[in-house]
Amino acid sequence: MQTLRDALQTAQQKGVALGHFNISDLVLLKAVFAAARELNVPVLVGLSEGEREFVGTRQIAAFVRSLREEFDFPIFLNADHTHSLAKGLEAAKAGFDSIVFDLSALPFAENVRQTKQAVEALKSIHPAMLIEGEIGDIGSGSEIHEAAPDLTKGLSTPEEARQFVIGTGVDILAPAVGNMHGMLRSMVAGETKKRLHIESIAAIKRASGTFLTLHGGSGTDDEDLREAIAAGINIVHINIELRVARERFARVEDWWLERYSRNGKNW
Repeated sequence: MQTLRDALQTAQQKGVALGHFNISDLVLLKAVFAAARELNVPVLVGLSEGEREFVGTRQIAAFVRSLREEFDFPIFLNADHTHSLAKGLEAAKAGFDSIVFDLSALPFAENVRQTKQAVEALKSIHPAMLIEGEIGDIGSGSEIHEAAPDLTKGLSTPEEARQFVIGTGVDILAPAVGNMHGMLRSMVAGETKKRLHIESIAAIKRASGTFLTLHGGSGTDDEDLREAIAAGINIVHINIELRVARERFARVEDWWLERYSRNGKNW
């Protein structure tokens, strides 16, 4: 059975990236899985701490594992934005394929120190698990924002990336390269797009020599995404676009239900 590391190495050799989609229930999981099988591409599904509490850490791990085994298909499970070692250990014991241990809000040196401790503890539970660390500032909250925060001061540098990877032993690095969590309302309307610092991605890739993740991929310019992957991005996170699509579908569904109800019809 292919591992997540195998999938990432193959994707990197081919010059493509793995899609990572946040889910909060089995409906979204099945939708993402069906799309991946139709396109015949490996896929990552992720759940933040809050999403895992809602769905159930062990329950979602068992469900994803059953899909992978029954269909012999490379679907992988990520513990997204984990902020405590206790929650990380919970995901490791459940058999997650990767974990984002996110202490990027801490000072850099403290982020390095605690992430290194987490890598050692988590690998002792699940040696094959890939651990991702995060540096820089990409904002917080996968939601629709009225205005963009000023993230220019929180951009990651190649030297920080190199120090972080060496100092922590992480398998994957998530840098701040112009990306941000959530979307602006103007992005949802299709009026604006996120733009990335492509040269920074290439420099960070050279300096770190490790897999790179782009968080907050929703609303990013398509050409920027292609260039970012060519520059070294291996995983692209999508969350809010799924929520927007689902909300729009729910509105259409409610409209049809109301119409049929008004006409005295049923399904």
